[in-house]
Amino acid sequence: MIINSKIFNRSFAISMAVLVLTLILVFAISTRGTPVVVEMNLDKLPMEINGLQGSEDSFPESVYQALNADKHIFRHYRGQNGEQVDLYIGYYGTAKGGRTAHNPIGCLPGQGWGLLESKEIVLKPKYHPEGVPVNYLLSSKGDTVITTIHWYQSAGTKVISNGIRHNVQRFFGMILHNRNDGAFVRVTIVSNREDVGAARTVAESFSLQVLNLLPRFWPVEK
Repeated sequence: MIINSKIFNRSFAISMAVLVLTLILVFAISTRGTPVVVEMNLDKLPMEINGLQGSEDSFPESVYQALNADKHIFRHYRGQNGEQVDLYIGYYGTAKGGRTAHNPIGCLPGQGWGLLESKEIVLKPKYHPEGVPVNYLLSSKGDTVITTIHWYQSAGTKVISNGIRHNVQRFFGMILHNRNDGAFVRVTIVSNREDVGAARTVAESFSLQVLNLLPRFWPVEK
């Protein structure tokens, strides 16, 4: 009985210590202010990527209201031979929770595009030579095909392929750094069925360059 009492007292003391530390941590987090964006930087992303020249574009206001981002980048990058790559970046600061509910897998079928292929692929930016997972989608409507590569990014160099992983990353970012901002990045190419292979090659190369560039132009929060 004495031994059991000692074990009980030790377990109780450990449990109380964990509880007290948890309460202290929760209080400390709750008293921290929410950081705000002081430098957006994303609009300084180069207008020339992979030899393609960019031009700014915009969506209807209703689309921006639905996406509810702090910053939108929507550009068409075109080459001398008429090739075009579309880039969209939606940035969400910590105050907005760091991510969007937007997902091309849900949006494209709703617009009449049939999903032909959906999988994760690996790209290797300079800061992650082992590679990071991103999403590859292939959708069609008649003879027209859309090649899409998209991912979530946070803390400049954290690249995540899906929302669940992004939520985990944001949670630890908020606990450790009082910051859980993030961006949804999408690269798309419209082509015919015969050019799907070439479109994927261009989309992967372009996406890799965007991955390499984004940390240099990541927004600053304080």
